[in-house]
Amino acid sequence: MIYIVEDDSSIRELVIYTLNSQGMEAEGFADPGLFWKALERLVPDLVLLDIMLPEEDGLSILKKLRTDKKTESLPVIMLTAKGSEYDTVIGLDSGADDYIPKPFRMMELISRVRAVLRRAGRQEKQEEEYQIGSLYVNPSKHIVKAGGENVVLTLKEFEVLCRLVSHPGTVFTRAQLLDDIWGYEFDGESRTVDVHIRTLRQKLGEAGDCIETIRGVGYKIDSNR
Repeated sequence: MIYIVEDDSSIRELVIYTLNSQGMEAEGFADPGLFWKALERLVPDLVLLDIMLPEEDGLSILKKLRTDKKTESLPVIMLTAKGSEYDTVIGLDSGADDYIPKPFRMMELISRVRAVLRRAGRQEKQEEEYQIGSLYVNPSKHIVKAGGENVVLTLKEFEVLCRLVSHPGTVFTRAQLLDDIWGYEFDGESRTVDVHIRTLRQKLGEAGDCIETIRGVGYKIDSNR
C-alpha cells in the first residue's frame, strides 16, 4: 500500500491512477488529518508526501514520522513545487528517502517509487553488525552507538553509514553513494552527500573520525582509527 498526501486533487488522482495501472495499491489524502487517521489503521509500504499542505506542512509530518518507532523507517518521497538545491538538501536531511520537484513525469515517479521500495526491502535483509573503534552499527536492528551511547540518525544518514561500514577501506565516490543510496544520479548535486557526511560526523562525535575524506574522490571508513 502507498499513501499519497497531496491537497491538489488533480495531481493526487493522477498519481493514484498511475500507481494502480502499474499494479500498486494506493490511497490518497487531501489533508494531514485524514492521513494520520489512516496511519493508525495501517502503516503503508511508502508515503508520497507534498510539502505545501493545509493544517500541517510536509516537513513537519516527516519529522513526526521519523520520531515514532512505528514509522521511523517508513520510506517517504517528498513531492513539492520547490526545486532548488537548498530545498532538496533540507528535505533529504530531514529524513526523506527521495525528493521530486513538480512538475514531474508519471513514469519517472514510478521509477523512483520502485527504487525506494527496492532499497527498503534490501535494508530489511541486512543482518550483519559492525564494530569499528568506538562505533557500533547493527543495520537489521537500526542501532548505532558511539562510545557506547545510542545515536539517532535520519534514514539517509543511517544508509550512508551502513554502506561505508560494510565495506571498510573501500573508497566510495560521491556519484557511487548517490546511486547506491538514492538510486539515481542527482544531476551533479554531490553536495547532498557532503551534507550527510558532515552531519554524520557531528552526531558520531569522536567515533566519526573513522569516516575519512579522500580529497577529490569521496569517502571511506578507516578501520584502523
